[in-house]
Amino acid sequence: MGKLSIKIVIAGRNYPLTINEGEEEFVRKAVEDINTNIQKLQESYAVKDMQDLLAMTSLQLATRSKPSPQSGDAGLEKEKILSALQLLSNSIEE
Repeated sequence: MGKLSIKIVIAGRNYPLTINEGEEEFVRKAVEDINTNIQKLQESYAVKDMQDLLAMTSLQLATRSKPSPQSGDAGLEKEKILSALQLLSNSIEE
């Protein structure tokens, strides 16, 4: 598979990403989930700082995607979510 360059927007900021061709739909869905979660947090709490909202969103998405000691295997879907979060994290750090 080849690489694909896309632009995404998280919390109002643009990020260019290079992804594998088959990952675009998955990455865009992850971005949508992140932005939706940020919006829900803004509406539910008196948090205005975007850094705090991003940190809270990261924690919520990571804990949803990791298996709890009681639940056993997280499955492939959760691994994909973690992969997308790592991809976004790496892109933000660059």
